[in-house]
Amino acid sequence: MKQYKMRRGEHLDDRMPDLRGSIEEYFGEVTGTEEYDGHELYVVGDPDNPVFKRIVAGAAEYGSKKDKLAVHFEERPAEEVIAEGDADAAADAVDAKNEFLLEATGRDAKSRRDSLKRKVEDEAPDY
Repeated sequence: MKQYKMRRGEHLDDRMPDLRGSIEEYFGEVTGTEEYDGHELYVVGDPDNPVFKRIVAGAAEYGSKKDKLAVHFEERPAEEVIAEGDADAAADAVDAKNEFLLEATGRDAKSRRDSLKRKVEDEAPDY
């Protein structure tokens, strides 16, 4: 499960007031909810895109801090997707993920990667 921060000064509720609706728009019907670390997240059990097996997404709410977007994309093995003739769906899956994360966080793929690198660097022990 990855958690994404919003851009400075922005909040998830402002960017996506109807989070469930946005998840359904990008990935398919929400089939239930699941608890993760005390957060109630939406589950898309049968995503529209055949590359995905299942998607879990929602707001990770932290009382005194800004909410984060918690997401887990469970994908089928590439060999299986190609064997079923759904290779074109792979590009659509990547686009859907990136567009959803950009709309939710206001950060493009490059700035999300840079943020994750900084987080890892901050956690590294000093020798």
